Amino acid sequence: MSQEPFPDRPHAKPVGKGPVAAFFGNLWRVALVHFAWPVVRLYVWLNERLRAPKWMGGSLREIGLRLWGFAWLTFVWVLLWGDITWSNIVAGAGIALLVMIFLPLPRVAVEGRFHPLPALKLVATMLYNFFISSAQVAWAAVKPGPPPLGVVVRVHMAIKSDLTLTLAIDYINLVPGTIVVEIDQPARMLYIHVFDARKQKHIDEFLKQMAYIEREFIKTFERDDEWHPSPLHGIDDDYHHVPYADRQRVADRDAARKEKR
Repeated sequence: MSQEPFPDRPHAKPVGKGPVAAFFGNLWRVALVHFAWPVVRLYVWLNERLRAPKWMGGSLREIGLRLWGFAWLTFVWVLLWGDITWSNIVAGAGIALLVMIFLPLPRVAVEGRFHPLPALKLVATMLYNFFISSAQVAWAAVKPGPPPLGVVVRVHMAIKSDLTLTLAIDYINLVPGTIVVEIDQPARMLYIHVFDARKQKHIDEFLKQMAYIEREFIKTFERDDEWHPSPLHGIDDDYHHVPYADRQRVADRDAARKEKR
């Protein structure tokens, strides 16, 4: 005599998505196959066969970047006035066009590949260091005793890309108590002012923090196996004086940290 597996629930339905939920759950896959992929193929085909005028950038990617910059400058102009009107939009478009023609910004080389998970880790660490450093600076301002001893520490960053190095400098400047006062770009050397360095352990902790920033920015933006120098820089070694030994030092330090866990 057979028994039901759930005698107290004779009419239990099998676990799973219903037809409507399954339909909408698979909708994004259908859209990816039948819409997104043809659009990407069309973009590649147009980029290979169409030649845009040099004054527009010479490629579809450059045209897209310029259109984005034009739209952003127009948006900032309308935002400054505070009213979305046709007159503000037209005036903002005119100002944006004049700025892009007569005051063009230098082209920034984009190299390597972006990894979102290490980037989230960097942001979380920055927020943590921001609150900790803010509390330390506030306590140093009110506690009795001699004032903090500020020093300038020289730190070498084994970072190749100028864009990534700029982001790392911004990261350092956002943390209270530290600020980059001088940059030796060819040598990748930063001179950083440290708020309180009365003890050697303060310097050691600061250098440890800089090593962490260096390692995480490399993992986020320019891993060695994904590095592609930008053609804007010509020969990579002529512009990025980062010896292999320095990059290997970062990799060895990261491997040693993983072995300790």
